[in-house]
Amino acid sequence: MAERDFHIVNRIRTQIARLGDRVALRHQVKDQWQDISWTAFGEQINQLAVAMLSQGLKVQDKIGIFSNNMPRWTVADFAVLYNRCVTVPIYPTSTPQQAAYIINNADIRILFVGEQAQHDAAVEVAAECLQLERIVVMSDEVELADHPLVCRYSDFINQGSAEAEAELQQRLEQTTMDDLLTLIYTSGTTGTPKGVMLDYANIASQIEGHDQNLALDEGDTSLCFLPLSHVFERAWTFYVLHRGGVNCYLADTNKLKETLMEVRPNVMAAVPRVYEKIYSAVHDKVSRAPFHRKVIFTWAVNMGARMALCHQQQRKPSLLLTKSYKLADKLVLSKLRMILGGQIKFMPCGGAKLDESIGRFFHAIGVNVKLGYGMTETTATVSCWDDKCFNPDSIGMPMPGAEVKIGDNNEILVRGPMVMRGYYKMPEETAKNFTEDGFLKTGDAGKFDEDGNLFITDRIKELMKTSGGKYIAPQVIEGAIGKDHFIEQIAVIADTRKFVSALIVPCFETLEEHARELNIKYQDRLELVKHSQIVELIEKRVVELQKDLARFEQVKKFTLLPIAFSMDKGELTPTQKLRRKVIHDRYHQEIERMYEESHKKSAGHH
Repeated sequence: MAERDFHIVNRIRTQIARLGDRVALRHQVKDQWQDISWTAFGEQINQLAVAMLSQGLKVQDKIGIFSNNMPRWTVADFAVLYNRCVTVPIYPTSTPQQAAYIINNADIRILFVGEQAQHDAAVEVAAECLQLERIVVMSDEVELADHPLVCRYSDFINQGSAEAEAELQQRLEQTTMDDLLTLIYTSGTTGTPKGVMLDYANIASQIEGHDQNLALDEGDTSLCFLPLSHVFERAWTFYVLHRGGVNCYLADTNKLKETLMEVRPNVMAAVPRVYEKIYSAVHDKVSRAPFHRKVIFTWAVNMGARMALCHQQQRKPSLLLTKSYKLADKLVLSKLRMILGGQIKFMPCGGAKLDESIGRFFHAIGVNVKLGYGMTETTATVSCWDDKCFNPDSIGMPMPGAEVKIGDNNEILVRGPMVMRGYYKMPEETAKNFTEDGFLKTGDAGKFDEDGNLFITDRIKELMKTSGGKYIAPQVIEGAIGKDHFIEQIAVIADTRKFVSALIVPCFETLEEHARELNIKYQDRLELVKHSQIVELIEKRVVELQKDLARFEQVKKFTLLPIAFSMDKGELTPTQKLRRKVIHDRYHQEIERMYEESHKKSAGHH
């Protein structure tokens, strides 16, 4: 394909013309799955694009989308791009203040909002956003505020004109690779959000790179459940549509388990947390099964692992292994794959490091998890597990076109067509994040092995230093302890402290069931996490889980919390990374108490 053909607007128009009545999008309407054909998808984009032009939009004006996942999210996105304007996504869970910051910083003129929460937040801050001209409400169920800027999607799309239609055709003929396609504000674990400027060439380079690496076929179904406001799911959605796949939208991620069974996707982008949860649920169930069932499970997963290794090393399995694997698959592995719907070809995974034992487990049961590494600044993927020679401890090999090298402080540096233009209106910040020779600084420390696999050794920005001068990598400790099925979340504390401690949120489903088995009586979760038998249980597990860590890295004390860290309270970024400063401030007393107790103890010994 010529370069212009990889322009996502041209790609989508080609597919609409070619695929016509085939299904493009699928979504739930009152619990029933409904299809939207390519033709209907194209008509919706055109109608909305013309209506937007009737508002007098100039080329490269900014349009916001503040919504949960829904087909109209993607329709609005493409309508913006058809007009050569710039889409600015806002996380659906953002507070009114966070949304206002982006609306103002990006000079957003029209804001599409999804559901009631986003509508209410937008109305609350509309007075502070002087250049905002319209708030268009996409979900028909929302109760509209009596506000001059607010209108329904169905009313908005009816304001096209012949002039606007002619203008749209003209803009579609003038598409260029240098136009800005989107501004994505990175939440970051610190500081003010920065608008990452991505253009059509950035997206095109990713599409081209993925075409060389992945086998996604026309008509394959992808389940779209990570937020479209994040670069991973959005770039993946572009890719699925570029291949002529079917994009299925899940608005409520709490329904993921049931939806997997209904949609039975061939692919889906997911974050490590999804795999960790499935992994611990399976192992939790097995731990309670009768002895003979445990033995069969372990044997079957071992057969799967041996088969996976044969595929990886491209050698033929022995006759005995082939026969054993067939039986293992029939008895156990095929049933485990059914948790994901049973039709998965491969699953891109990103957003954080996946524990290698979990990666190995999914490959053993026959689910091709493809872990990738990247950032908003690199239009998502920089490296990805190769089908043949990946090392489950690594983050894969660089994508076609990505130049990756190790710089000062072992920092991973990236250069190539997928790297952003810079941060919107932040020239100093942009300059600071690039080396002299144009490599982007990722903020991650890493190394290559002799096969060319890339490893992250640490987050440079997140190293903690104990008062004894030892450097601690919190992610490593959190990864080791966090994979336990009794543990939902963990935040390690070590900076300027004598030893490592942690705040732990238990997995209450598993814990409450365990408490019932032990006949533990409690009023509420706070009482449960303070119960001596529960503390003892978690303590035993924590000791066991970190026995491979160096002594100075091990968590010596922890406090169990009755409430999970959440995005709403600002403790997590939208990709579920911990905002450590917020957590430190909020749990200041709990943290101090862990260190005071040890201080008292050591004072008592003298």
